[in-house]
Amino acid sequence: MNIKSFLSVVVSKIVIKLSKTLFKGGSNFPGRVALKLDKDILKTVCKDYKVILITGTNGKTTTTSMIYNMLKESEKCVITNNTGANMLPGIVSCFVEHFSFSKCSSTKYAVIECDEANVQLFTQYVTPEVITVTNLFRDQLDRYGEVYTTLKKILDGIAKVPLANLVLNGDESLLGALELPNRTIYYGFNCSLDNNKVVDINADAKFCKKCKSPYKYNYLTYNHLGDFYCETCGYKRPDLDYTVDQIKEQTPEGSFVIINGNECYINQPGTYNIYNALCAYSVARVCGIDNGTIVNSLKNIQSSFGRQEILNIEGKEVKIILVKNPAGYDQAINTITLDKKVLNLAVLLNDNYADGRDVSWIWDVKFENLASLNIDKIMISGIRLYDMATRLKIAGLPTEKFAVCENYIKLLDEIVTCKHNTVYVLATYTAMINFRKFLNSRGYIKKLW
Repeated sequence: MNIKSFLSVVVSKIVIKLSKTLFKGGSNFPGRVALKLDKDILKTVCKDYKVILITGTNGKTTTTSMIYNMLKESEKCVITNNTGANMLPGIVSCFVEHFSFSKCSSTKYAVIECDEANVQLFTQYVTPEVITVTNLFRDQLDRYGEVYTTLKKILDGIAKVPLANLVLNGDESLLGALELPNRTIYYGFNCSLDNNKVVDINADAKFCKKCKSPYKYNYLTYNHLGDFYCETCGYKRPDLDYTVDQIKEQTPEGSFVIINGNECYINQPGTYNIYNALCAYSVARVCGIDNGTIVNSLKNIQSSFGRQEILNIEGKEVKIILVKNPAGYDQAINTITLDKKVLNLAVLLNDNYADGRDVSWIWDVKFENLASLNIDKIMISGIRLYDMATRLKIAGLPTEKFAVCENYIKLLDEIVTCKHNTVYVLATYTAMINFRKFLNSRGYIKKLW
């Protein structure tokens, strides 16, 4: 190791220690320090790892957690950036924190969540063992543009590492026929949820990537995902290597499914988490992990922070669900509709940079589906709370049940005074982060990151 890399690692480790002690976090800043001292530091800190890179619009953090736990349960030496710091500095911080100057004889894995636009920055220095892409939905249009722009950013990164194995969502029409030299493995659904074949008007990728004709579907799962085909040019879903063959039961707590002939209970609710579990299953099999370990891991998987996280606040069961785009929001709403109890709902909308400045996307979310639920109280908060209140009113939710909360103190008070114990909190990214920090300051969350 040259002196520049040595100083980069040592100084960054000191900054990590100080950040955790003084600020209870700081996942990105140490990486910025390391990159400032040595722009090529990734080459040094990653060289002993088999890297599994997870990217895509929705499900990155949960899928990363699932894969990490599968490798850990199989007694592999493994690290991960579990705080969700998925930009290049955050990834560098993760590797620097775990870097050791002594050699390790065992095979080491790094399960890394990576922002879509940062894939090409990572693969400039490192060839991952596996790159997996979960899906591509409209998200933060002011930053990414349309889904085709996001796809190009990811493909630009993959083009630099032709030896990486690709594990891709075959139900995602944008990920078929990529004409890449990489070994490519596809996963997807071999069963229908509700026999729906008509794509929604607000779906993201409705037209053939080859000839621009509208897709037809043997069945849809959600948004534009499903068993697609084009009648005009013949482009269709690729053959699948790993499949969900049957969905036996879905509850507010989890799903009982058949994956490649194996009965699995996924300890996370919702169709989107079935996709996350299938992706993790596929990656784990590519890494040689046995079915028994995978099935056991899915049964015991715990929520990542802010992703179906369950908190106890003065006897109330508070479930925090991160929502950031129409596709994910609709799935969160569909998951809530599985709960037949009387419940309370908190909706938090921010428009900070990490959320996307433009909040017009909320008009593409099917909030109307909430109107049929037995909701006792609807709490609305966040920077753009009045935009959200207007949207919910137009969706037909009763305004007499609205509680407008201009700060987290008011929101917490409304949660504590709910008559019924179940509270769902749907929050955009910075709203979720800031609310968790507030709850941590009040002692309701012990571990912030």
